[in-house]
Amino acid sequence: MSITTNSLLNKLVKGKHLDTVLDKYEDDFYDGTISDYLNQLCNERNLVPEHVILKAQIERTYGHQFFNGTRTPSRDKLIQLAFGFGLSLDETQKLLEISGKSILYPKIKRDAICIYAISHQMSVMELQDMLDSNGLPILGT
Repeated sequence: MSITTNSLLNKLVKGKHLDTVLDKYEDDFYDGTISDYLNQLCNERNLVPEHVILKAQIERTYGHQFFNGTRTPSRDKLIQLAFGFGLSLDETQKLLEISGKSILYPKIKRDAICIYAISHQMSVMELQDMLDSNGLPILGT
């Protein structure tokens, strides 16, 4: 059984011996690449990259490079991919964390709009329209 992120954080903060925590929860650490994780999401959700890329409104060839590991997606492209996968806010934050990008922060207006759009299951196009109408850069610019 896997440990929650908060529980693992608590064990790391309060633990007296790092090696004990690392050994005990070895299977709970993610050590794959972002392309591994994107492909894992496809497998878990029974999706193909082509459909995710199309729904994310990312150029086809460029999008496939994220899945085959020849390109690393930017934070904006990861947010678009989150829409392509239909991820929840928590799942989107996890995607951003795994990639080493900053999570969406509600006190940044652009991020707040992204959070709203994800939470209300909007499309990428709807998000882009909201960003533009608020005078903010659309994703991918």
